[in-house]
Amino acid sequence: MKLSQLEADRHPFLRRPNRTILTLSLPILLSLIAEPVTGMVDTAFVAQLGAVPLAALGVGTSALSSAFWLFGFLATATQTDVAQTAGRGEFEAASKQISLAFVVGLFISLLLCAVMLPGAEFLSWLLGAEGAVLGYATEYIQLRLLGAPAVIVVIVGFGALRGAQDMRTPLWIALGINIANIALDYVFIFGWAAVPALGVGGAALASSLSHWLGAVWMLWEVRRRLGLSRDIDLRDGLRLLRVGRDLVIRSGSLTLFLLVATRVANQMGAEAGAAHQVIRQVWFFTALFVEAFATTAQSLVGYFYGSGQLRHAKQVALSTMRWSLAAGIALMLAMLAATPIVSEAFVPADAAFLFALPWVIAALSQPLNALAFITDGIHWGTGDYRFLRNAMLLATGCGLLGLNLAARDSAEHFSAVWLATVGWVCIRALWGVLRVYPGIGKSPLGGGGQA
Repeated sequence: MKLSQLEADRHPFLRRPNRTILTLSLPILLSLIAEPVTGMVDTAFVAQLGAVPLAALGVGTSALSSAFWLFGFLATATQTDVAQTAGRGEFEAASKQISLAFVVGLFISLLLCAVMLPGAEFLSWLLGAEGAVLGYATEYIQLRLLGAPAVIVVIVGFGALRGAQDMRTPLWIALGINIANIALDYVFIFGWAAVPALGVGGAALASSLSHWLGAVWMLWEVRRRLGLSRDIDLRDGLRLLRVGRDLVIRSGSLTLFLLVATRVANQMGAEAGAAHQVIRQVWFFTALFVEAFATTAQSLVGYFYGSGQLRHAKQVALSTMRWSLAAGIALMLAMLAATPIVSEAFVPADAAFLFALPWVIAALSQPLNALAFITDGIHWGTGDYRFLRNAMLLATGCGLLGLNLAARDSAEHFSAVWLATVGWVCIRALWGVLRVYPGIGKSPLGGGGQA
């Protein structure tokens, strides 16, 4: 079944663009915030067991967040595919693509388990765990891996539903998973009735079980709303993996820059490392606000791009860019206003003298960061993955050069780390915007009119 021009012209965005953007973005933001809040609860519970279990939790979550990050490309590709096929009215094709993504994701998750279950102790050791911390971290990783297939089901399902512009169902599922995780945390970490206290392992088991509950809920919702199909061609998985290659390279270079920036800050001294940790965590939290607009842009751009209405796709791009930029300016002003509060509440006294200038630099970068995020979402919507990969490689290469030039013999040079970070963000934002307008290179949106 093909979507008629008339049906495409009835999309709510064309009548109420601003309301549509906000209505879609708010549930995404709330679902993004839910996970770090649950992470804080996990930390608070395990902290009651002592410093050793808490250190093990840090090692385990670091290892698994990096591993599960590999699944991110499936959500991105699935969201774009569903949005574009919905724009064309090819709903049967969408169900096949979703089913294929589930199969590929489950295969990767099982492969991950096969590698990481026996290698959990070695991986924990690589991350610096020793003695009792090593034992607890190994136990955490192994028990948490029991939920790896469920995690992939949830991730792919989020992409599928958001591609269909259903942002509320992922919110309810995310909240359900996190509420279940908190409740099960208390039971398994401290014990209750016939359930023994499992400590750090209990936190991992709680996360695995809550994700399995979420996976069952997700499969039911996806089947009910979008449909699932047995008629899939595994050869199409090669295309999905090619997309994954570009997205993994892009995300890998992004992660590389952030890791090197943290390493350089720590090499400048403990005070610089402490100040960097505070600024980085706030910076990551503010990114959730603009990421919500980016996810909305991906779905809407994908829908109109798939229906062949490039003019409307570009209208979405420009509208979401304005909203994201406004959010970036608001975040900048909020960070500047909160400078004394953050400094007093989170920055150690011996690092306070280093904090102010890099914090201001990070705050002033918020509008640029917003443009970098929103243009990522726009180009995800058109499937412009190779461009995103190349732009990120360019930005990371320049950013690493800037970090390499920073003197590391004194904490007084700490501001150079955030100047390099701003340069990295600026390159991403510049190329992202130019690809939308005027549409440099072979931009999918370069035509600006009807396809």
